[in-house]
Amino acid sequence: MTNFIQPLNSIIFEMAPDKLLGFQKAIRDIPGILKLTLGEPGFAVDGRIKQAAINAINIDRSHYAESQGEKELRLEAVKYFNKTYHLNYAGEDNVIVTLGVSEAINVVLNTLLGIGEGLLVPEPTYGPYFTSLDLAHGQKITIDTSSNRFKLTPEMIDEAVTSATVPVRAILMNYPTNPTGVTYSRDEIMALAETFKKHKIWVISDEIYSVLTYDQEHVSFAEIIPEQTVYINGLSKSHAMTGYRVGFILGAADVIAEMQKVHGALTFAIPTFIQDAAVVALRDVTDTPFVMRDQYKARRDRILPQLQNLGFDVVSPEGAFYLFAKLPIDLGDDGDAFALKLAHEGKVAVIPGSGFGESAKAYIRISYAASDADLDEGMRRLTAYINELRENE
Repeated sequence: MTNFIQPLNSIIFEMAPDKLLGFQKAIRDIPGILKLTLGEPGFAVDGRIKQAAINAINIDRSHYAESQGEKELRLEAVKYFNKTYHLNYAGEDNVIVTLGVSEAINVVLNTLLGIGEGLLVPEPTYGPYFTSLDLAHGQKITIDTSSNRFKLTPEMIDEAVTSATVPVRAILMNYPTNPTGVTYSRDEIMALAETFKKHKIWVISDEIYSVLTYDQEHVSFAEIIPEQTVYINGLSKSHAMTGYRVGFILGAADVIAEMQKVHGALTFAIPTFIQDAAVVALRDVTDTPFVMRDQYKARRDRILPQLQNLGFDVVSPEGAFYLFAKLPIDLGDDGDAFALKLAHEGKVAVIPGSGFGESAKAYIRISYAASDADLDEGMRRLTAYINELRENE
């Protein structure tokens, strides 16, 4: 630690390290380890998208972009999301192009929340949300959904709002959900929306996994209650463009204008050549997301029964590409210890559930975004490790 006399920002200094990154750092150098940890599609970016980026670089599309996003991309985003999810945004003034959904979350929280105001967050959930909330000086109000197989209900919202000790300004919804893969039917979305209307709270709807919804229609809060929804999406999961860092915030034009103030300060703009590639992704590469989705569903159907046969309690994912598995009773209730031993002794890396909330300590998250070969080998190693544990009891 530095001996310089000026203190650091207390909010940053007291902020807990990211558990997901911390665990992956702790196990990264284990020889021969096979990682089923990353929330990253194991597919190459479509050649049409790559060629668009190359073409843009070759014609010197390397200067500052329009801060809110190039007009062509904003119009394509509105067109794509309107058509895909039955939304009704009018045009370019309803969207900001962000540096991935991570920046979008920071922009939205810093715009909607006043100092000390409350954000409802259903748990388990993506841990870095809480870092963004700390940076926005907001107050976390978590809702434990584990008693209902990880599904939020209107009754849970009512209880959280009425018992809150600070003003509740918004709720952060993510569905299909990381880490559980749970999502909601149209009737469930309608019921939740009525509750949000009753309590007059903003809905921050992170729908980054929307295109990876299995067996049912994905229904957006931005369709049902557009006047109080801030819609967030991106191209990382739908088009395997994680490294391109393309996100979108859509909402009412007057609200977007205020959020642009924050976005302009945080990032100014994402690179022009990446925006050109994103135009092609939205306009021309409409088949790839569904090809990936069908492969993920097939992997889920192959891996899920194997975990259940080992004694894990797993809610069948309705989307995304994660299995959130509760440890069998005979293996205890410490997901952190289990994941660490599995990494060192079984040579398989999974994510401990505690990284997604206090209620999830007995869980592990397995990503099936990995290749078929890695998944099969990972399950072989996991099965062998657990069988060995049981034989040595």
